[in-house]
Amino acid sequence: MAEKFMEKERKALEKFLRREIPVIAGRMAQDHFQNNFRLGGFVNGGLHPWPKAKRLSSGGTGAASNYGTLLSERKVLFKSIKYIPADYRVKISNDVVYAPIHNWGDTVHPAVTDKMRKWAWRQFYKSAGIRKNASKKTRASRLKEAAANPQAQMWKGLALTRKKKLSIRIPQRQFIGESEELNEKIEKKITEKIFNILTS
Repeated sequence: MAEKFMEKERKALEKFLRREIPVIAGRMAQDHFQNNFRLGGFVNGGLHPWPKAKRLSSGGTGAASNYGTLLSERKVLFKSIKYIPADYRVKISNDVVYAPIHNWGDTVHPAVTDKMRKWAWRQFYKSAGIRKNASKKTRASRLKEAAANPQAQMWKGLALTRKKKLSIRIPQRQFIGESEELNEKIEKKITEKIFNILTS
């Protein structure tokens, strides 16, 4: 009787370790890393706040000014954090091409193209609050106000630059990686589940 009971426990533990833990740990990791976006920093031995995005202190009135650092209307980086469970393991990833640049920080050197200049002009007018159908009076007034708008001036500078390549430093804003708090939460959850299996 005892042997049958132990075999039942062994099978339950085997299933838990092989199939269930990867899903539990993956979901917990996904939640933990997505919460970093809500907190505006990386949690590992406490919260390590990210450098603020320049657009948040530029005085801009566009929609982008309403979103936190690394966030946008579509929340691309946030939503792209995923977990892929397999036997006895789980992989946490973010396949967005620029995710590693933000997670580790880097210096990028994009070429300044005509397309980029046109886009910069569109961003300038958007930051300045100038619409296509605006009257000449409104347009002139907004252009005057744009002179004191750092965000609008940044876009104007990009549109008018004579440089063929830019050098842009992207500061590290880690959102995925080793976390003491996450490890503790996962270990606690696993211990509870194993205890339930052995005592049920």
